[in-house]
Amino acid sequence: MTSLLDPLRVQGLHLRNRLVMPPMASELATRSGEVTDALVTHYRSRCRSVGLVIVEHSYIHPVGRLSEKQLGIYGDESIAGLSKLAKAVHEEGTPIAIQINHAGRRANSRICGAQPVAPSSIPDPESKETPHELTVEEIQSIVRAFGLAASRAIKAGFDAVEIHGAHGFLLNQFCSPLTNTRNDTYGGILENRMRLPLEVASEVLRTVGRDIAVLYRLGADDMLPGGLTLEDSKKIAQALASSGIAIIDVSGGLCGSRPPNLSGQGYFSHLAQAIKQAVKIPVITTGGIKTPQFADEIIKTGIADLVGVGRALAADPDWAARAIETLKK
Repeated sequence: MTSLLDPLRVQGLHLRNRLVMPPMASELATRSGEVTDALVTHYRSRCRSVGLVIVEHSYIHPVGRLSEKQLGIYGDESIAGLSKLAKAVHEEGTPIAIQINHAGRRANSRICGAQPVAPSSIPDPESKETPHELTVEEIQSIVRAFGLAASRAIKAGFDAVEIHGAHGFLLNQFCSPLTNTRNDTYGGILENRMRLPLEVASEVLRTVGRDIAVLYRLGADDMLPGGLTLEDSKKIAQALASSGIAIIDVSGGLCGSRPPNLSGQGYFSHLAQAIKQAVKIPVITTGGIKTPQFADEIIKTGIADLVGVGRALAADPDWAARAIETLKK
């Protein structure tokens, strides 16, 4: 029976166990998105016992920036700092990935310095701003920006790249019928709404090559009337797997990472289990997991192949080390 402590090999990734430090915004970058010593310390202190670190969402373009101290990967000037971060985690014996993202309409003009962009001109419920509806040419520019960001990650020494397609950000916005009302090849039926995520996946895979694992964080359910459903996301996951994506990292859609209607440990595990049954590649689950026993049971019962523990690790850098010692007893 496979357990949390068992290793896993996925494409170029060799993981010593199934425990993942998932991407969590730390707001420790500079105001221009550069790596700081505090950011390096944050990851170095938490990576020592996990199988994989996925660095927080990093914006691929200034207009896709979400927050003032969000990590950036939008220009070549970021490579030196990101190299320092990757080297620090590698020194602890841990593989490291980075999540690349565009906030879409969730961006704020006060922070990103321009009108936010989106699949359709539907105001964001938080900022109340109406985004610019992307043209096909602008969409293709964003595809290229994702590829360039992935290239920078590899130049900086990262072992893998995760594409962010969850939590109401741009790729999730294209998939959801609540935020995508286009009538061209990027809107309407599901096959059109998933077109941009698949184009981004294809570009990133082409950029990084066959030896680098590419992950996709899938917003598997909007949990809103008329939104993206789990059945839709099974089809998206299958298409992503067929394109060459190595791991699906399951989370929430427009509902975000902490849906108010879900609680308890592993509140996204039912979504992960459904996606795992639909694909033949490894699946990560997250969602309020606090105890090593619960994380171990997820693996042993086949709900998911990897377990992300976020807030517990954020609060206690030594959580993973103690969890492993507990499970070894």
